[in-house]
Amino acid sequence: MQDKIEKITELFQQWNGQNPDSVDVLQQAGSERRYFRIWKEGRSVIGTYGANIKENESFFYFSAHFQQRQLPVANILAISADRACYLQEDFGNVSLINHLEEQGECAPVYALFKKSLAELARVQVLGDKGLDYDKCLTNKEFGKQAIMADLLYFKYYFLDALRKPYDKQALIDDFEALSTYLTHTDHKFFMMRDFQSRNIQVMEDGSVHFIDYQGGMKGAPQYDVASLLWQARANLSEGWKETLLKDYMDAVEPLLDRPLNRTAFVSQYNGYVLIRLLQVLGAYGFRGLFERKAHFLTSIPLALKNLRSFIQKNAMGISVPEFDKVLQLCIADEIIEQFTPVQATETTPLVVKVSSFSFKKGLPATDEENGGGFVFDCRGILNPGRIGSMKTKTGRDKEVIQYLEQQTKMPEFLHSVFDVVDITVADFIKRGFDSLMVSFGCTGGQHRSVYAADALNRHLKNKFKVKVELNHWVQDAKNWINEAVNNDPAQTAT
Repeated sequence: MQDKIEKITELFQQWNGQNPDSVDVLQQAGSERRYFRIWKEGRSVIGTYGANIKENESFFYFSAHFQQRQLPVANILAISADRACYLQEDFGNVSLINHLEEQGECAPVYALFKKSLAELARVQVLGDKGLDYDKCLTNKEFGKQAIMADLLYFKYYFLDALRKPYDKQALIDDFEALSTYLTHTDHKFFMMRDFQSRNIQVMEDGSVHFIDYQGGMKGAPQYDVASLLWQARANLSEGWKETLLKDYMDAVEPLLDRPLNRTAFVSQYNGYVLIRLLQVLGAYGFRGLFERKAHFLTSIPLALKNLRSFIQKNAMGISVPEFDKVLQLCIADEIIEQFTPVQATETTPLVVKVSSFSFKKGLPATDEENGGGFVFDCRGILNPGRIGSMKTKTGRDKEVIQYLEQQTKMPEFLHSVFDVVDITVADFIKRGFDSLMVSFGCTGGQHRSVYAADALNRHLKNKFKVKVELNHWVQDAKNWINEAVNNDPAQTAT
C-alpha cells in the first residue's frame, strides 16, 4: 500500500506543484482499485490507483467524452505517465444511498432519485452520440455474449455454491434462449453497467454526479434503471419503483428521435431487472462465499428477497422451464434462512463481552459462572508499535488503522475470527445463553488487540444485533489515570 500512496503523492506534486498536507486511504469497494483523498489547504481531490490499465483508459476516454457534453461525471485532473494513477475531482463523501438510509423514503430523497434518473437519461442518450465503443473495457455491446456472462456468473458463484441438484445442460439451453430474447431491444445507448445509489454522489447544492462507469458499453437503457431501482441495499418500495420508472420514461422520451413504446419498454425492462438481480447474486456469492467478505454475505438475504419479490409479480415472457425451477429453488425459505443470520431481540439475554488486553499483564478475569470463552492472540500480526510515528498511538488512531488494514494480515485474521465466533454467538442466541467472552491479546494491549476488539464489536452489532460490552483493559486504565490526574493535579507526583 505504501508504494501506491507514494505514486499518488508524486502525481499530486507534479500536478499541484506542492506536497499534499495529508493523504487518506478510502475504503475499498468491490473492485481492485484503491482510492485516496488528498488534502491541500482544506481542499481535496481523489487519487486512484488501478493496475488494470485498459480499465483506466476506458475511464479516461468516457470521462473526457462526457465532460465535453457537460454531463455529470468526473473531471480528470492528472494522469501518471504509466497510466496507473490518476487524480479526479472530489464529489465528497455523501452518496444517494447515504441520503436514503439516513432519511428513509421521503419527498427530498425521492427528488434525488428522480434527478438521478433524469441525468442518467442524458448520459445514456447524449453520451452515446459520437462515442467510440472500441474504447470499451470488454465488450462493445451488452448483447448475447455479455448477458450469458452475467447468467454464468450467477451460476458458478451462487447457484453452484448451494450444492442443490439441477439439470445443468437444460439450464444452459435456457440461458441461451433468454439471452437471445433479451438481445432484441428497441433502444440501445450508452449503458453505465453499475448504476446504483452508491455510485451517485450528492453535492451540498443538491446536484448529482456519477462515478464508476469504466465498465460501460452500448446496451439497453433499461439495465441501468433496473440496477438503481432494484438495488438490494436500497430496498425501495414497490410504489417508488413504479413511479420512478415512469419518471425515467418521461425524462428519456424527449431525448429520443421517435415516441417511446412504453409497453414494450416495460416488458424489456422486466427482463433486465432479472438479469441484474442474478448478476448481483453472483457478485455477492463471489465476494462473500469465496472471498469471505462479511459485508457481501449479509447482503445475500436482501438480494434473495428482492429476487423473490420480482418473480412473484412479473413473468419473463419466454418459456425457460429449468431456469424457472432454479429460480424457485433460490427463493425458497430454506435458502433465504440459510443466509439470514440469527438476530437478537430486546428480550435476548446474551451479552458478548469483548475486550483487549496485554499478555505482559496477564489475561482478563473470566466469567466465573461460564468459565470465559475465546482468547485470540494478535501477536502474529505485524506490530505498528515498532514504527516511530505510531509508537504512542492506539488501534483507534487513523494511522494505525490504515497500517493494520493495508500492510498486515489483520483482515484475513479477523475473517477467521468472525467465522469461529459467529457459530457460537448464533448458537447462544438460539439456546438463550446469557454470556460469552471474546478477548484479544497483544504485547502491550495498545494497537492490534484494540483494533481487533473494536472490529468484532462492530461486526457482532451489525450482523446479530446482539448486546456487546466492550473493554480495553490497558487503554481504559490509562484513560482513568489521566482523568484522575486532570481532576486532581496533586496526583501528578504519585
